[in-house]
Amino acid sequence: MTAYTRDTPSPEYLDMVAMYETLHEEGESLAKKSGKETFPGKMLIRHTPGIKEMIDRTGATSILDYGAGKGAGYEQRDVTLSNGDVASSILDYWGISDLRCYDPGYEPFMELPEGQYDGVICTDVLEHITTPDVAWIVDEMFSYARKFVYANIACYPAVKFLPNGQNVHCTVKPPEWWAGLFHAIAMRHTDVSFRLITSTATGRKKKFGFAKNRKKHYQTVERMA
Repeated sequence: MTAYTRDTPSPEYLDMVAMYETLHEEGESLAKKSGKETFPGKMLIRHTPGIKEMIDRTGATSILDYGAGKGAGYEQRDVTLSNGDVASSILDYWGISDLRCYDPGYEPFMELPEGQYDGVICTDVLEHITTPDVAWIVDEMFSYARKFVYANIACYPAVKFLPNGQNVHCTVKPPEWWAGLFHAIAMRHTDVSFRLITSTATGRKKKFGFAKNRKKHYQTVERMA
């Protein structure tokens, strides 16, 4: 099996990035969403308290948001968080001095970062990556991190589809698969902590995936360096 890399990604990965560029610019016609409303990056808010825990544990002062979408969560003010806290802004809540957003499908953020950051976060992203490319992308995330990696992954089909008809969650694997991948890659980065949150879903199904009223179940795996 071919081992893909950043320099030689799979053809499917290149096609997927091109489709996300189109969605970011033109929006989702079936969902009647404009480009501005498509993949805004607001899923981050649910994970803001957990990311703060990792920041506080490690003393991180810089963050790379890997797969940030449009980074809209960072623009919100007086944000009500999942733990009930109200933050004047996410960056104030985290208390960090340096943030870098990266997203290969969104033109303002598509340039690859340089150097390292204390923490690398990746929320609602990895299940969107083509399966042959997941390993090198996770390894790249660890390579960018000095202190920790935080990721959450959905282990079920989405209700959205790409322009080619493929489900946007193109890599749907059980939590155990993701945990094994993270542990294997973390062994090459022994000075980097990680927290991995996976979610499964139960509930009423539609023809092509789960309906929006599905019930989610979360599992957390972490390693502190």
